[in-house]
Amino acid sequence: MNKKSLVCVLVLGAIAAVTACKKDEPAAPGIGVAECDAYITKYEACIGKMGAAAKSAAEPGFKAQRDAFKQAAGTPAGKAALSTQCKAAMDAIKATCP
Repeated sequence: MNKKSLVCVLVLGAIAAVTACKKDEPAAPGIGVAECDAYITKYEACIGKMGAAAKSAAEPGFKAQRDAFKQAAGTPAGKAALSTQCKAAMDAIKATCP
């Protein structure tokens, strides 16, 4: 995964952490693809440790990524593709989110 893709993944993950910190809102439902659900959970935890500026910058992109995952998971072909994509995303964040 190239540097630009990694930055996008990190930004998207930061968005999820900010969203997850709002205590009065219910948790977002899972994607329905184990690899994606694991990626989202791990990345939310990772960005929960980031500073406020990084979280704020990442929020819109991560929401867009999550929404795209949910839409793609609506079809069998989409779910199959997501499995591979989310595994790659998880691999990409291993260095920065151990």
